Amino acid sequence: MHSPAGAWLARDDGLTGTTDPVAARVIMPVLTPPRPQTMTYSVSPIGFVRSCFKEKFAIPRQPQLAPAARGVLELVAPFDQGDAVQGLEQVSHVWLLFLFHQALEEKPRLKVRPPRLGGNKSMGVFATRATHRPNGIGQSVVKLDKVETNRLWISGIDLLDGTPILDIKPYVPYADIIDSAYNSIASAAPQLIPVQWTDVALQQAHGHAQRLEEPLVALIEQCLAQDPRPAYQIPTPEREYGAQFWDLDVRWHYPEAGVIRVLEVIPVSTP
Repeated sequence: MHSPAGAWLARDDGLTGTTDPVAARVIMPVLTPPRPQTMTYSVSPIGFVRSCFKEKFAIPRQPQLAPAARGVLELVAPFDQGDAVQGLEQVSHVWLLFLFHQALEEKPRLKVRPPRLGGNKSMGVFATRATHRPNGIGQSVVKLDKVETNRLWISGIDLLDGTPILDIKPYVPYADIIDSAYNSIASAAPQLIPVQWTDVALQQAHGHAQRLEEPLVALIEQCLAQDPRPAYQIPTPEREYGAQFWDLDVRWHYPEAGVIRVLEVIPVSTP
């Protein structure tokens, strides 16, 4: 039982040998421990991601939803000499702890509006994976495709180009898979919608895929099938959307509700 700061507690010391109940007591001060002060910690990136996603729009909302989304984690000194990644060749997936570097805020948000809930319903930040977090820290589990001395080739990513990585931890199936786990807010992956192509757009995508040596058509289809538009928007067939994948500008529209048609895949224009 805690006593107020400065309170006095009487107890029998067991040493006086007296029967006097007053004399048999030793008066000792009991001080309430001070509240811990707010501490500030500093962290430094161990590397940065070169990603197929050059802007936030159309990035999958969770990792592993677009297996064709690939990138390279480039390590910085002193982690780029090979010692830090020794043994990772025996691992298929890794956890990446990173910073939402384009969503950092001085004042923390206690409630956010998750896109999964349509962007109109607020919820406690700790019940979501929203990018606006008290310390701007995110985590993703990604597939480890290749290990080199100073870089890791990864896929199934949901990371913006230039994302600072704070730490890497191996995925441990027996510990990380929890059969009894549930999440009533996000009980299943997003429902996918059909992605169609114009003949011109598909031809453009195949040509750029060969140049980039990347599964571009699969990347576009996997990301757009998750319907990246805000859930509260009702698009008209005339409205076009766009996002940048690698060095390409991908444009699409909704010819009808619940269907996407890719219109063109062209190089990003430079100012």
